[in-house]
Amino acid sequence: MQSIKSGFCFIVILFSVNILYAQKEISISIENSSPVETTKSFYSAADSQIQYVGRIQKTNPALPRFWMPGVYLKAKFEGKILSFFLNDEVLYGNVHNYVEIIVDNKLFRLQTKYATNKFIVSGLKKGTHTITICKDTESGNGYLEFAGIVCKKLLPLPPKPELKMEFIGNSITCGFGADASQIICEKGQWYDQHNAYMSYGPLTARALNAQWQISAVSGIGMIHSCCDMKILMPKVFDKINMSGDSLSWNFDEYIPELVTICLGQNDGIQDSITFCNAYIDFVKTVRSKYADAKIILLTSPMADAKLRAALKNYLSSIIVYFNNKGDKNMNEYVFEKSYNSGCFGHPDLKEQQEISDLLLQFIKENNLINSKED
Repeated sequence: MQSIKSGFCFIVILFSVNILYAQKEISISIENSSPVETTKSFYSAADSQIQYVGRIQKTNPALPRFWMPGVYLKAKFEGKILSFFLNDEVLYGNVHNYVEIIVDNKLFRLQTKYATNKFIVSGLKKGTHTITICKDTESGNGYLEFAGIVCKKLLPLPPKPELKMEFIGNSITCGFGADASQIICEKGQWYDQHNAYMSYGPLTARALNAQWQISAVSGIGMIHSCCDMKILMPKVFDKINMSGDSLSWNFDEYIPELVTICLGQNDGIQDSITFCNAYIDFVKTVRSKYADAKIILLTSPMADAKLRAALKNYLSSIIVYFNNKGDKNMNEYVFEKSYNSGCFGHPDLKEQQEISDLLLQFIKENNLINSKED
């Protein structure tokens, strides 16, 4: 009888511990609410302790607005609960952006619900915490505005990583169709599987302890964009909102040491002279902004064998052109297979990681950066 009682007590204790553990799990909820700046422990989005990276419109420092995928902000805080505010443009009256929220290295992928969203992060342990908020969807899904934080105390972060990287491209670089963990392919809206945070660019940057910036639009090309799009990369590269072709970007705000360009999938096989001349002119534009950057030209990870061979020839001739002009900071990487396991033939999350691993290996083997890994 005594052994039965002991066993029962053990089960009760174990059950209680499990409940206690479950109560301490971090969770995030969303309410329809705007910040009240008189609220105790409210910190404006303009607070200098909040770090921002990406193409951001800062006309109103207390309400920074951003369109591009992969734009992110970081904060360090004290307390067991935190709230932050994101305004969504709600483009066309029904488009809601996705964001990646990383709290103490735990990832949450959530979609906004309202025009004014209050995200409540609870279940935190006593002490200090860090949060990263990254826009997973792209400029064609409308802007987000960060409207501030409520927490016990906002704390200073370590300085941003010295190394800066930029990833220029199309839907592959945006993370289009990569994440079917919540809504399967062929279901929902065209942007429901976007995950810029887990696309190859930010993955590579984080592996190198670098800042990242994604300059990409789904469907865009060098001389031909898909889906009746009227924009081309050379035309919109200097914009804060690339898909809207509006608001000039100040390149002095972010000068990367390493740039990758992944274009050509939407162009397809073109007249080689026309395509290469346009590509050369675009690289000259990039070089004019980033005089000392190492630049890697990538073939398309989605390309079939025929397009891959064509892009390889195009890029090789472009590299030769710049080398002959004395620019030795030009590089070429050719993917050896197609990555099409995600939605609409795009790379899925596993393939985005594989692409990142290959790119990371290439960067290290060719000593393209002074590694600043943790």
